[in-house]
Amino acid sequence: MSKQLEVATLGGGCFWCVEAVLQPLNGVLKVIPGYAGGNVPGVPTYREVCSGLTGHAEVVEVHFNPEVISFETLLQVFMTTHDPTQLNRQGVMSAPNTGQSFITTTRHKKTSQNR
Repeated sequence: MSKQLEVATLGGGCFWCVEAVLQPLNGVLKVIPGYAGGNVPGVPTYREVCSGLTGHAEVVEVHFNPEVISFETLLQVFMTTHDPTQLNRQGVMSAPNTGQSFITTTRHKKTSQNR
């Protein structure tokens, strides 16, 4: 097993829904829900983010072993369970804190990120 884990940060609506889809994947070691973006200093509370006033989006930080699961496979799973054309919603859930984000925090081939 690789000693070098990789990390990707993905936002696709409700962070708990994205976490539930990615956590069981073989090679994913942990999925940490959190927030990205925003226009207020410090770390906001869930209630503050849900108000829509902070400008944050819900995201997950995915720690994975690239020898077991590739970044491209993570993206394929993510994109088949997420509709990026739905602004501020995921399925029937609608809220300003579920805005669309896609951020990677590790190096990956641009071809994977541009698909």
